[in-house]
Amino acid sequence: MIAASPPRPAAPAPARSTPVAAPTSVRLPAQHFAAAILYLMAGAVGLVWVAPELAIGAYPSPRVAGITHLFTLGWLTTTIFGALYQLLPVALGAPLRSVRVAHASFWTFAPGAGLFAAGVATGIGALHHAGIALVALGIVLGVGNLAATLPRAPARDVTWWAVATALAFLASTLVLGVVLLHNLHTGFLAGARLRVLSTHLHIALVGWALIMMVGVSHRLLPMFLLSHGADTRWTKHALRLLGGGVVLLAVGLMLEQRGAAWAGAGMLEAGVGCFVWQALAFHRARVRRQVDVGMRYAGAALGFLVVSALLGAAVLIGGPEHRRLATAYVILGLLGGIILYVVGFFYKIVPLLAWTVRYRDRMGTGTAPTVAQTFSARVAGLQLALMALGVTLIATGIAAASTHVTRCGTLLFLAGVILFATQIVRVALGRAA
Repeated sequence: MIAASPPRPAAPAPARSTPVAAPTSVRLPAQHFAAAILYLMAGAVGLVWVAPELAIGAYPSPRVAGITHLFTLGWLTTTIFGALYQLLPVALGAPLRSVRVAHASFWTFAPGAGLFAAGVATGIGALHHAGIALVALGIVLGVGNLAATLPRAPARDVTWWAVATALAFLASTLVLGVVLLHNLHTGFLAGARLRVLSTHLHIALVGWALIMMVGVSHRLLPMFLLSHGADTRWTKHALRLLGGGVVLLAVGLMLEQRGAAWAGAGMLEAGVGCFVWQALAFHRARVRRQVDVGMRYAGAALGFLVVSALLGAAVLIGGPEHRRLATAYVILGLLGGIILYVVGFFYKIVPLLAWTVRYRDRMGTGTAPTVAQTFSARVAGLQLALMALGVTLIATGIAAASTHVTRCGTLLFLAGVILFATQIVRVALGRAA
């Protein structure tokens, strides 16, 4: 949870032209984003493979767990690290403590995530042991490097606190992951396995990914939307509620204390509500009335996040034996809420970085395309429709225990991811849409 009450944040500075780091700094986030795209593709293919298990709610199965880690470790965590390496020096004024350590973290974590996911999915012990060793080393290097970077920031606003809190939750996620991996061989958790797995999922998705999303969005949404004068208090409330809520929920699940679990769940519901309200405040205060495709992804993702949060109460009532309900809850929150949101930010950040590297010397000459012209907004819109419909059908298929409907949803989601990959390749190659 939040270590201490952060100072009340000031309203964001008036929107200005998007700051970017020097071209030499682009390589580090770029390699993270490239690896993340590959993992997103692998995860989408894996969804089609495990569709029958998803349809019956077999979320604790090894194959489903392996595919889940392609998304959580391979796509989300790799993307977050890459974004932080760009965000901290530029937005928080905190120069990265060590670029060499950041590269070392990437070259251990990125291959480790794939080995670990493959080992869990296939049951090959050598793979997931090698994978978890590399993942653990990459996280220790990355978290340590970022933790040494944060004190360099001249101010500690809500984004600073969100990053610090999320990093602590990432370390906790790693510890629980090692415990669950050890249980695969010893079975020492016995009947507590599902409770530990649920705790691991919530700390990873809420404590690490969602809290990071809330904090980074507080800095980037006003810039992307050109928002002036929005009420910014709701981010602080969201962070406190999400941080405290996930801790209470974890205590309630691990100790089988329903009172604590329900209190934590209520705080998580309120935290999601505050996050959505803050995003709406930025949206209402925007200067640019037209909403671009990246922000449409964010809007759709927030809708899925709200549905998932509401479904969470039903999962808590039903208990772990209602596995199809729990599986639909995770699918809506992970694929629909968090992944779609991050994809939307990809459409804002990656084209800008690529444009800066390729065309910064031609700025103002009239010979360079605009950032928006480096990808197709129509293709991005089609991709959003495919991915959103895919998530909806996957959840519907799980609710109906229909393998056919679930597989159709996974195929639509895969088609959207393929379009996304082609867009990013176009951006990287500098071919104007």
